[in-house]
Amino acid sequence: MKGKEKEFAVPSNNESKRQRIMLLNHINTNLIHLGRASADKSLSVNPPLVRASTTIFPTLSAFKASYQGITYETPRYGRSGTSTEFELQTAMASICNTECCIATSCGLSACAAVLGAYSKPGAHILIQNNVYGPTRALAESEIQEMHVEVEYFNTIEELTLAVKTNTSLIFIEVPTSLSMKMLDVSAVSKVAKSHNIPLACDSTWGTPVYFNAHELGINISIHSATKYINGHSDTMLGLITGSYNDLKVTRNWCERFGSHAAADSCWMTLRGLRTLGVRMARHQENALHVALWLKEKPQIVRVLFPVLTSDPGHQLWKKQFSGAAGPFTVELKPCSEACYEYFINSLTLFGLGTSWGGFESLIMPAIHHHLRSESNHPNKGRMVRLHIGLEDKHDLCADLQQALLALNEHM
Repeated sequence: MKGKEKEFAVPSNNESKRQRIMLLNHINTNLIHLGRASADKSLSVNPPLVRASTTIFPTLSAFKASYQGITYETPRYGRSGTSTEFELQTAMASICNTECCIATSCGLSACAAVLGAYSKPGAHILIQNNVYGPTRALAESEIQEMHVEVEYFNTIEELTLAVKTNTSLIFIEVPTSLSMKMLDVSAVSKVAKSHNIPLACDSTWGTPVYFNAHELGINISIHSATKYINGHSDTMLGLITGSYNDLKVTRNWCERFGSHAAADSCWMTLRGLRTLGVRMARHQENALHVALWLKEKPQIVRVLFPVLTSDPGHQLWKKQFSGAAGPFTVELKPCSEACYEYFINSLTLFGLGTSWGGFESLIMPAIHHHLRSESNHPNKGRMVRLHIGLEDKHDLCADLQQALLALNEHM
């Protein structure tokens, strides 16, 4: 008992207090307290926003030391980040139970950095089908133009057969964009490790609150912090997490191409990080309520949401996630383009926008060809993606109800 009391004794300085908080290792506590080291020096709750292009060194030896390898903790030049960026990167790495983090200008730039880092001429990259549309567009244009072979897979069996001696990267997303399909991440990791191939994953949907990417064997975890981690729909940011060794190639690529984030975006994301846990709990509660409500409506063919027991990916979701985010896809009964447009335009609380992860509810068309595996038949049901925000869940259902009734009148 004495040893335990000593271990959790009140520290004598703020630095050791932060270390003690990390030992507690509960994500909701870490979200509040990590990434605030510079706040202690300014006697404030939040760390100061530091904008700088030039870093001043006290001695020549300190200047030379900063260039002895890539740094993850201290400024070297504005492009490598200020203390604001390092605060966020350190906090995100700790929250994701790994060693380091790289901040980039947006989620797509983070995906581009990882894909670009492993795209040497003659390489072969395997990408899960149905991934985020801009990621696939990048792979099919710029990456292939670098004389890299890009191949897609749907199942573990297809992945196993597709691996080649020159496969440099396996890239997945769980669940996949729009189609909301699940994949057995542990099984993919087993294939990757058996061939010594790095495994990268777009982990944006689950966030570190509900998805422990590195525990499942993912080497490189990518987050569009533009979405839930920031949570306020007012800045763009990408975050890449992993071990020092696993991020070495990507970090080198970011250094050479100047792919780094602005201090303002990092500061705003640190602000959003504090409430990530409580926001995700509300998003989950609202999304499940609305999805179950929609599932029973006569105008709905199906709800693509792995949280639902009826979803084919439900068991994998239970195995790999501890909770659920707000976006899911809904298929309406077949209707004309005019009816489809009328339904969307009738909504009041759901803004028509392509993003998600903010406080507000959104709707957007889920066009069939974006689903990749879906056939594009004009007479099939119309698809929409909903992002369920932080509004009252009953108000959201009421808004959808009046739009569905309007749809009935125009079918």
